[in-house]
Amino acid sequence: MKKQGNNYAFIDSQNLNLSIIDQGWKLDFMRFRKYLEDKYAVTKAFLFIGYIATNESLYTSLQKYGYILIFKPTLFLSNGKPKGNIDAELVLHTMLEYSNYDKAVIVSGDGDFHCLIEHLNKENKLLKIVIPNRHGFSSLLRNFVPQMLFMNGLKDKLEYKKR
Repeated sequence: MKKQGNNYAFIDSQNLNLSIIDQGWKLDFMRFRKYLEDKYAVTKAFLFIGYIATNESLYTSLQKYGYILIFKPTLFLSNGKPKGNIDAELVLHTMLEYSNYDKAVIVSGDGDFHCLIEHLNKENKLLKIVIPNRHGFSSLLRNFVPQMLFMNGLKDKLEYKKR
């Protein structure tokens, strides 16, 4: 059953993906998009992600699932790992879209979003903080316990299984 509303999700893809993998499972992004729509009446889901040219098929799939991708140019560290810090983009887009949504769903356990979450909460614009891993999130977010949802218990609903 779909809930009524016009809520937007702002998703830290790196925090989401790595936190779920740390728990030993892989997120089904298509099912997650549907979950956000059904559970929180999310009409737009912004996914903030570092851009790597070889991942075009991934980006195409995510867009087919209904995500709006916001890319951050990616740097490669000396160890060869990509780094694309999306924090500023997530905060900026949350505020640029502010008048277009009823409430925001922030998907991240990163304390760098504390001031954004605090502001949204104060203005009654925060619906939920979806934290990917209850065992690995910033203590700065502990002030928002009533708005928190931990994804640890959602493996059965949201785990990727080969189709």
